[in-house]
This record gives sequence, C-alpha cells and structure tokens, in this order.
Amino acid sequence: MEIIPRVHQLQIRMTNVFLLVEEKLTLVDTGYRGSTQRIMNLVQQLGRSPTDIDLIVITHYHLDHTGCLAELKALTGAKVAAHKDDATYISREAPLLSPSQRGLLPRLGTRILGLGRAKAAEVDILLEDGQELSPLGGMRVIHTPGHTPGSICLLFPQRRLLMVGDALNYRRRLSLPPRLYSVDMARARQSVKRLAELQFDTLCFGHGQAIIEGAAASVQELINRSKLV
Repeated sequence: MEIIPRVHQLQIRMTNVFLLVEEKLTLVDTGYRGSTQRIMNLVQQLGRSPTDIDLIVITHYHLDHTGCLAELKALTGAKVAAHKDDATYISREAPLLSPSQRGLLPRLGTRILGLGRAKAAEVDILLEDGQELSPLGGMRVIHTPGHTPGSICLLFPQRRLLMVGDALNYRRRLSLPPRLYSVDMARARQSVKRLAELQFDTLCFGHGQAIIEGAAASVQELINRSKLV
C-alpha cells in the first residue's frame, strides 16, 4: 500500500519493508530471508528495475529486517546504510546480542534470534545520530538505542513522516518495543521519550499498520500511559 505519495509499505510475514520512490529507489529494511521476490514484484509493478534501488537503509540488525539484505545487495548493487553500533552484527563480525533481562523469556528470545540467521552483508555507510541523507527531500537519522544498540528511526521533515523500525510497536495499539527481543529496555524507554520531541504526522512501523494522522499525539499518549514522563 502507498502510505503517503512515494512511500510504499509491503508486509511480508508480518514484517514491513518500505520502498521510497523517486528517480532512484530507496529500500528501508528487507524482511526475512525469502522476501526478495516479493520486493522485486513491487519494484516491477511500479515499472522499475532492481538496479533502480541504489540505497538500502537498515533500522536494526534483527533477522526479520536483514534476512535478504545480502541477496538484495548483490542483486541491485545498492549501498547499505546502518547505524555504526549495529554494523558489526549485520556483517556478522560480532555475535548477536542476548536480551539483557533475566528469566525464561529472554533465553527463549535468544534462541529465536538464532534461527534462520541472515547472511552477512557489508555495511557501506555507517550512520550516526543527526546525519542526513537525500531521500524524499531529506532523511534524518535518529539514533534510538534500546531495542538494539544501533536501532534508528528515520525522520522526513518535509513529509512529516517518521519511520521507527521496532523502536515502537503497533499491534492492537501503540506500545513500547517487545521486551523479549530488546537488549536494554531502560534505553528503549528513553528513546521513545525522544521521539515525542519530533515533529511528524505519520508514523510507520516495522510491524503493524501505519498511523496516518495524529501520530505525534499517539506517541504522547503512550508516554503518559506508560508513565515515561
């Protein structure tokens, strides 16, 4: 579906990838392994070719967001951009982190994170907080650690659009990132508070449907409900 003009959301196995359509295409996240054909189908439906994708931005290293990154990088020749704190996990130079909380669920989460591991992919552009890239008239990197060390959100000021990866969740209602898969919930909570300071109307998630209008108010309501003030 087209969320706003030039921003297409494709849901594959409950995970969203986004295609930003301009003279060149930008892909945000890549889904699980096996998602390549669905992504290529969307590209073709738009009358474009795989090599039109010249940038792939990764919001965080988890396998449901990087599963076919290596394959897509080889197919398209695109540059890969990710936060510097997640880059070594994407390239597999470092082992996946275990969630930091104690108990049975974090151990289960660690086992799940190891299943269907994505192939290693080199990160060409190491992103930092506040860095700006060109898509859609300006795409600002917002470092939102907690879910992973290098989790990022992408703010498009001209479009009043914010893409949050898994820094926020939206299933039946807006919520914090899942504790089961987050390495530092205290930092994740602080990151959500930072998002509330940004100016946006539309909110896109790694999982779930976008909030098209009034998204900033929804984030503030979450902060109040979760007692993050």
